[in-house]
Amino acid sequence: MVALDYPEAAAAEKLIEELKGIPCYMKVGMQLFYAAGPAFVSSLKERGYYVFLDVKMHDIPNTVKGGSNSVTKLGVDMFNVHAGGGGAMMEAALEGVDAALSGGAAKPAVIAVTQLTSTSQSVLNDQIGIGGTVEDAVLRYASLAKAAGLDGVVASPSEVVAIKTALGASFQTVTPGIRPAGAELNDQTRIMTPAEALCQGTDYMVIGRPITAAAQPREALETIIEELISVE
Repeated sequence: MVALDYPEAAAAEKLIEELKGIPCYMKVGMQLFYAAGPAFVSSLKERGYYVFLDVKMHDIPNTVKGGSNSVTKLGVDMFNVHAGGGGAMMEAALEGVDAALSGGAAKPAVIAVTQLTSTSQSVLNDQIGIGGTVEDAVLRYASLAKAAGLDGVVASPSEVVAIKTALGASFQTVTPGIRPAGAELNDQTRIMTPAEALCQGTDYMVIGRPITAAAQPREALETIIEELISVE
């Protein structure tokens, strides 16, 4: 999944053109979605791309239900909510999806954010106020997400094995925090290389700046793909 973390559509379009012909998900996050709106997502779908809408819904259940209904009608293939909103909120998200399906929309995968890959142990304990390890918190939220009926979670690659062991191989993991060897860490703290994440058994990798900030984005993505093929 290529993270289109850009402030406006023109910059994203430049990257999309450079990557043309390489099959991959396009992840549209808050910055680009707020700037370019639903029309940009629709244009990606019209061109045949899979789209992960990364807007991390976290609100009262009825509001999330409405938001889920809207993005399902938009045609996204995957979107996320915050597991921290609780089970009732996540169940409401699925209710919004179901209502859209009755109108003919295709069913997207709905996943939950557990803990951001920028969250360290000290931030979790001292600032967020959750005790225990980061893995404990991730597994607690992942269990809530599965109980609510969601398809999977966003977590760091470090937690994939624990999630799959506890909740089953079919429970999907979407992993940011992917950094090829030698790449800048930026604001991530729980990271792995693409090859390491693949060996952990993750289903999807979200990769942004190692591709989008590269001097040659296409070459950067092709190098990552070659690395993954060599592991397989």
